[in-house]
Amino acid sequence: MAESAGLARRLGALAYDGALVLALWLALTALHLALLRLVVNQPDQSAGACGFCIWSLRALLLAATTLFFCFFWRRAGMTLGMQAWRLRVQTADGRQPAVGQCLIRCTVAWLSLAALGLGYAWVVFDSQRRSWPDIASNTRTVVLSNPRSMH
Repeated sequence: MAESAGLARRLGALAYDGALVLALWLALTALHLALLRLVVNQPDQSAGACGFCIWSLRALLLAATTLFFCFFWRRAGMTLGMQAWRLRVQTADGRQPAVGQCLIRCTVAWLSLAALGLGYAWVVFDSQRRSWPDIASNTRTVVLSNPRSMH
């Protein structure tokens, strides 16, 4: 059975993925503003300032972030940041999580961050080293074996 990931590795992967998501957000925000100016004919001064503009951008960024994580978790059980830190999300029997599990993980991840990271720090207190997203989605975040140590 694979070892559950500790807090330091999870935070490392989260920081790496955070940088990728930030780049995605910057690109989508620029696209969103360009569409508001070109398609909706919003003047330069008010582009992005109206209620619709703000909420549509927030919805776009939330959807893009959810798709980012769900795509990678369903595809290989890991995001690029998780790959760099040799982490993988999997079910109890070692498979990639289902779409529903990925959506639950994303939702609870937002709550974990909103609780000042307590949902991730929970791995320190949980006997199985599970975070709130792990517990809620019935998945585990495990450390992959080092390929160099297998030779």
